[in-house]
Amino acid sequence: MINGENEIRVRTDLALETKESLESDGSMRGVIFDEEYDEERDIRISRLEILNSIGERNMGRAKGVYYTFETSPMSFNDGEYHRDISEFLAKYLRDIISKHMEEKKPPFHVLVVGLGNREATPDALGPYVVNNLDITEGIGSGEENVFAYVSALSPGVMAQTGMETAEILKGVVDSTHPDCIIVVDALAARSTTRLANTIQLADTGIMPGSGVGNHRNAIDSNNMGVPVIAIGVPTVVDAATIVGDAMEKMLLALEEHSGVMSIRRALDSFDNSERKQFMWELMPENMSGMYVTPKDVDETVKRISYTLSEAINIAMQA
Repeated sequence: MINGENEIRVRTDLALETKESLESDGSMRGVIFDEEYDEERDIRISRLEILNSIGERNMGRAKGVYYTFETSPMSFNDGEYHRDISEFLAKYLRDIISKHMEEKKPPFHVLVVGLGNREATPDALGPYVVNNLDITEGIGSGEENVFAYVSALSPGVMAQTGMETAEILKGVVDSTHPDCIIVVDALAARSTTRLANTIQLADTGIMPGSGVGNHRNAIDSNNMGVPVIAIGVPTVVDAATIVGDAMEKMLLALEEHSGVMSIRRALDSFDNSERKQFMWELMPENMSGMYVTPKDVDETVKRISYTLSEAINIAMQA
């Protein structure tokens, strides 16, 4: 979103990318961050916790914990690796649910919500995940040897229903009384390198459409009355990101030429926001609202949806 003539905000749904953009100007108060690397699974794990209102203001996000898992590209058709990711994610998901269910004992009732538009492939991740879930609420609810029973729905988007997604979910929650909600959604990233190989897991809920500037009512514990856990994978980036990445690669390729070095040094002197603003000014005006997705996004979203649904299925087992 452009704020005035001289400021640009490149949209991202990833808390990790927001943190990276804030490091350059020192706006990291109220935030704890740490990371580690799982060599066995080739996953970089980042944990960012927003502690208070200062952190909320600096990050522009709700207080809570945001995990980011950077993996090998999940667009590859490697069933064994996808299974490893599912089992890895299931452990974190189950730990977060248990943390917020301290006063209750399993089995819980978990409502899984697939956000997005199934008719638009880059936005269809949530509905695809719901299609692959093991639905057990109302079917196997008499058994006690499970962690949680699952019910699910895909409410569509406002353009399809004429209703806010949060309003639909609130009515469902008031009728079915789940103990916890898991929302799954496709995200927008600031970096092309994070498309289809990054998973964000947060205990703060979600604001549908925020990554592409289409803000809707938040789906969070304040509005729903129960804990809301959000799972997302970036499937799109905006045009400013594409221009910026292309410019960086071009300068790296030409930096041995003396005539280019001065440009390179000038860009290196910019902070992140100044560099993005420069890239934005290079872009044709009619590209300012464009979002880009990989050409094989249909197969990629299907594979990732199986990985996420399997993680939820594993987490809900005894």
